[in-house]
Amino acid sequence: MRLTPTLLLSALLPLFGGCQFMAAAPSDPNIGTTRMQGELRAAGGQLLFKPCTENRTFVINDVAATGVLQEAANLAKDANDKLFADVRGRLTGSKQASNDGQLEVRQLYRLEPSTRACEDPNFKQLTLRASGHEPEWDIKASGKGMVLNRVGKDPLPLPFLEEEVPGGGLTLTSEANSQHVELWVAPQRCLDGATGAVRHLRAELRIDGQTLRGCGYFGGARDN
Repeated sequence: MRLTPTLLLSALLPLFGGCQFMAAAPSDPNIGTTRMQGELRAAGGQLLFKPCTENRTFVINDVAATGVLQEAANLAKDANDKLFADVRGRLTGSKQASNDGQLEVRQLYRLEPSTRACEDPNFKQLTLRASGHEPEWDIKASGKGMVLNRVGKDPLPLPFLEEEVPGGGLTLTSEANSQHVELWVAPQRCLDGATGAVRHLRAELRIDGQTLRGCGYFGGARDN
């Protein structure tokens, strides 16, 4: 049978349509993942994660090359140290004699030398937190506004406007109380020089003609 140009085109159309469908299909590595906070410790040559308020433990598998294994090794002073980790990942695998499976880490939000961060009562309400040193400053943002704390000054509550910027960053700006305040955050590994903590956001606070630098992380009220 000889195919005419019309028949040939008709035969290929479903194939072209299928290719377009496959090309347009979104590929989101975070699908099926969950943000989790918990305790990290080394045992048996592995890094184990115990979620807050749970007794289960999972072997860390850094499938997205977040650097969590090396960061934990750098931050722990000795093999018995416990760290706090805030990560996004997927629990997989079957229970073993020494653990309850694996945690496939996709994103590292923060890692710090603390075993009390699980007790933070404000984490779930926060959308963003940023802080810096020399001078000390701290901003906590939520759906109700943001509060700026600076050494030697009273806490300053402010309404703000949030905008996305190219590259996955954000700006929080406020013109209240006769002050212009800007907080800029960008997705970039940031090391707190005072505590050694690792954050996933680099932060800049612009106020009173000054630019104060620091680190930040998304709070529990922001799911990304």
